[in-house]
Amino acid sequence: MPLELNDNYTNAALRVGDVDLYPQRHVGEFIGIVVSNARINDEYKHLVLKVHEQALKAYAGQMFHLLCPSPDGAEVWMRRPMSVYRVDKAASEVEFLYKTEGRGTRGMAMLQPGDEFNIAGPLGVGFKLRPSWKNIVVVGRGVGLATLAPLSQLAAEQGVGVTAILSARHEGVVMSKALFAELGARTITVLDSDGSSAVENVERILEELIADGKADAFFTCGSNRLLKLMQRLGKKHNIPGQVAMEQIMVCGFGACYVCVRTFEVDGKRVLKRVCRDGPVFNMQEAVGW
Repeated sequence: MPLELNDNYTNAALRVGDVDLYPQRHVGEFIGIVVSNARINDEYKHLVLKVHEQALKAYAGQMFHLLCPSPDGAEVWMRRPMSVYRVDKAASEVEFLYKTEGRGTRGMAMLQPGDEFNIAGPLGVGFKLRPSWKNIVVVGRGVGLATLAPLSQLAAEQGVGVTAILSARHEGVVMSKALFAELGARTITVLDSDGSSAVENVERILEELIADGKADAFFTCGSNRLLKLMQRLGKKHNIPGQVAMEQIMVCGFGACYVCVRTFEVDGKRVLKRVCRDGPVFNMQEAVGW
């Protein structure tokens, strides 16, 4: 997604109801108002923000750069990149699903309804659906399912069927199952606790979906072993795919090159910026981590 002259962060962040002097811009800095910040299990929280209408332009796979509050009095120096969980245009809300582990996300966990929260974006290149695809398969693990959830929303809007394979350590940390189901997706849960998340079992499920004509394209995020499996099956059956990559970032719009990763394009190793060239990439070009 190209950045234009006025696309970079502005000195005055837009608040709900402000008039945007540059409505043609793709990227902006916004002050959102916390609607809720509820814990959904022992590890994850769900943040809902009321935002300026320009922030609602975010689409599946894109991210925002979040200016997290301090959890301990010391300054949090860098923003935190986070994929969009859901955009509710009718309510003027953007949602994030996140795991509380580092200083930034621990600071986010302290936000209360009514608090202000600075976000910049939407950033990056998100998911794309081809008109010829009638059924897609989404395979994710852990918080990676938060990145894939809005893809189900996009698919529902375009009449595309979705099978979502949700992988997790145990039932208590399965992410986004209700949202996928709400949007009409068929969900299959695979767990470490009962052995069903084993690559061999996931491969069997995927092969059955392919045989049933339910896999026009693959999408994944959150697991290197699942990425490798889907790359292999994609090559075997000539099924295209996309992967959302996770990476530490600093600037968020391609200037600092901190988020560079290696990809293999036409047999050659090349470097790409996850924030600017992604975070969604051609699955077959991704090199595992």
